[in-house]
Amino acid sequence: MTMTSDWRSDTLTLPSQEMLSAITVASLGDDQYGEDATTQRLESLAAEMLGKEAALLVLSGTMGNLLSILSHTEPGQELILGVDSHIYNAEVGGLARIGGIIARPLMSDAYGLRPEDVEQAIRSAGSSHRAPTGLIAIENTSNRGGGSIVPLIRLDGLAEVARRHSVPIHMDGARLFNAAVGLGIHVSEIARHVDSVQICMTKGLSAPLGSLLAGNQQFVDQARRYRQMVGGGMRQAGIIAAAGIVALETMVDRLAEDHHNASALAKGLTKIKGLAVDSSVVDTNIVYVGVSDLGITGEYAVRELEKRGVKTLATGPAVLRFVAYKGIGSRDVEHTVNVLGDFCQAQLRDTNRD
Repeated sequence: MTMTSDWRSDTLTLPSQEMLSAITVASLGDDQYGEDATTQRLESLAAEMLGKEAALLVLSGTMGNLLSILSHTEPGQELILGVDSHIYNAEVGGLARIGGIIARPLMSDAYGLRPEDVEQAIRSAGSSHRAPTGLIAIENTSNRGGGSIVPLIRLDGLAEVARRHSVPIHMDGARLFNAAVGLGIHVSEIARHVDSVQICMTKGLSAPLGSLLAGNQQFVDQARRYRQMVGGGMRQAGIIAAAGIVALETMVDRLAEDHHNASALAKGLTKIKGLAVDSSVVDTNIVYVGVSDLGITGEYAVRELEKRGVKTLATGPAVLRFVAYKGIGSRDVEHTVNVLGDFCQAQLRDTNRD
């Protein structure tokens, strides 16, 4: 049987046996009445880990980010965020359609927003012509930045700007634990820079469903109301929370394996002629690979590589993304390097023949 290595996303992770077992014995109640003990335990655990007063279980990272935007802002205000951010590119415009918020996208580098750019973009509430800044949103790790970790010194700068202008700052921390493991620090050392933070329990943490939103108690109370408004209120949510508890307690440290496999893949691909990849900037579990030197598109590469047993994702006209997670191991790294080596050699041979 031909081996298939699926690098499309860390959302492909499957729950561990411990998670499945925890679901079957979870203590359940109606979360709408505040009676689901397992959900309460998860929320308390997340708040403690993130160094926040409270946390809220939500169905997805997109929902968590939307609830944060709604809770921090008023309709007609601006949200400053990166032009490459997930909120701006992949959350269906919910900030505008549901929140009545104007996106103020700024150009960013591989690590997201720069404090000096945010400083210049902030608009005060005193203007009679301009929409005031209601919120700053940052992303850590930066997905389109190649899974890069926002340096702590930059977070300090962004937090200082936000405080000086009395503007709250939200962190889309879908892969925040990857950042903490990559830096070798506790996740709260990152989360302390922001007023609210969203983390995914899926992706590298391998839970089947759910995200968490954390901040002070007033913020979480407001977010809970908005969760109900958008249809995210849950009943026996403990079946989700039980897996989430296992994820937070047992799956964080193993993220280092994903980082190692991503780094190994990048190093292997740098040796293949026709591919553009900088292995020195692989901070966590994401590797971006350029294929323009092969004279092909990313979509063509995706189709052809799948035939050869490697699944990946095209994120640009000639760019592929590879994401390591619990389902990817050293054999997948070796298999993928070999497949891409043969594929690129064939493509270059055909190009030269033409």
